[in-house]
Amino acid sequence: MKRTYIGRARRRQPARAPDANGTTNGSMHPLDLGVDAMPMQDTVYWDFSGVSEPSRTGGKTRMYYISAEKVVWDYAPSGRNGVTGSAVEQTAEKYVVPGPGRVGSRYAKCVYRAYTDDTFRHPVGRDNGEGYLGLLGPVIRAEVGDTIVVVFRNACPFTTSIHPQGRWCDTDLDVADGVPPGGTHTYVWRVPEQAGPAPNDGSSVVWLYHSHTNDVSDTFAGLVGPVEITRRGTARPDGSPSDVDQEVFALFSLMNENASPFLDENVHRFAERPYPKSLADEEFVASNLMHAINGYVFGNQPTIRVRKGERVRWYVMSIGAEVHPHPPCWYGNAVTLDRIRMDLGKAVAARTAVADMVPEHAGVWLFQAHRRDCVDAGMFASYEVLA
Repeated sequence: MKRTYIGRARRRQPARAPDANGTTNGSMHPLDLGVDAMPMQDTVYWDFSGVSEPSRTGGKTRMYYISAEKVVWDYAPSGRNGVTGSAVEQTAEKYVVPGPGRVGSRYAKCVYRAYTDDTFRHPVGRDNGEGYLGLLGPVIRAEVGDTIVVVFRNACPFTTSIHPQGRWCDTDLDVADGVPPGGTHTYVWRVPEQAGPAPNDGSSVVWLYHSHTNDVSDTFAGLVGPVEITRRGTARPDGSPSDVDQEVFALFSLMNENASPFLDENVHRFAERPYPKSLADEEFVASNLMHAINGYVFGNQPTIRVRKGERVRWYVMSIGAEVHPHPPCWYGNAVTLDRIRMDLGKAVAARTAVADMVPEHAGVWLFQAHRRDCVDAGMFASYEVLA
């Protein structure tokens, strides 16, 4: 059944100011918010009166048609180390090779996918080198002052939603009970200044969107994607920043498949007998902790390709770290992050970061988490700089 929710968000805690550098950072932790809402018929729309209000003039309306869909996802399609071409080390087989009481690299998941219109008959393919996005949902782009309209269909077997994180959280809330299987909703998000770059940021920032019905299990099921917001007056027609030649989106995630709603199905569908006597078995639990970049492990992510001398912006996101964060590391070329040139990013557990690169050295280079335990578990990929 389609419903409309018209409500007013109210802030219980003031939005935090930018940090000492004037930069903003996203967070996967939900803000403490309240909402008065009443069900009506067809659209999820939030009235921003009384809250920090975005400009209602001059912005564009950007339409997105997104479906949450069940798929079988393979973290390591080649079954090998995609960087070296060799077999994975024996100690890493538990992550990619199915066996007695061990799932391997294939899991039932739910992911966000884009369509051309609200019939949801024609999926939007990923071309022009976008295959590396992998598990990520479609990139949602907008400029400060724009309005994002997401027509959402839930084709997953459990209730889901789409919720953008960030400083605009207090001006848009999900329907409390989400969208049931087979249901649709239209979300309307106006983009305020707080969602865009702070004074000392570059021309764009990135936030995460994810299902907010059950934060933990929905995210580990695969329902996550990026929202890119560009400073007012600096965007191309598609919403991307005009001062950047190429963009790369990378989600470093410890996907805990033990917390997925599909755990039982994955065990009985992909593991070999005998099944584990307990789903809390230590070795079994460890085998389901997938240290992934965009849903790929052990270099199985399609190679990210950029061009020498072009302005490349890397949007780095991180979720799911149990104890340790996943600091991103670029081999071969430096990036500028928080106005500092480096090849090792800050630890970004449950946060986002924006790094700019003008590649100088052609070739194929490693892109990985700069932790030995993460690398041993497969959190590495490659990028190629074309001359």
